[in-house]
Amino acid sequence: MTNTDTTTAAPSAAVAETGAPVAPKKASRKKTTRAAKGAKKASTRKTGAKKAAVPREFSKKAIVLDLLRRKGGATMAEIQKATEWQAHSVRGFISGTVGKKMGLKVERTANDARESVYRIAK
Repeated sequence: MTNTDTTTAAPSAAVAETGAPVAPKKASRKKTTRAAKGAKKASTRKTGAKKAAVPREFSKKAIVLDLLRRKGGATMAEIQKATEWQAHSVRGFISGTVGKKMGLKVERTANDARESVYRIAK
């Protein structure tokens, strides 16, 4: 073979076909509008007074509230045993549901055995 030999060899890099079938990009279906400066945002909450939820008779919420309303209150261990909750769940329930959502003031004291005792303040 000489340098002037004109044999056709396959190129080392494959060339993509032109006009390969590719779907066009779809336009976004979301319509965007901009509110005027200073305009109030629409509220997603329902208007009107918020009703206090009454717990079902034997729900865990009702059980805990009954324990907290006792004269001496309830220890963490008593609430855990009655509800089968872990300590962090009891504390979260007392803080979030009883304290914030229901708006009740909960007092925490220590008894002689240095256990936390919770009760609803009057």
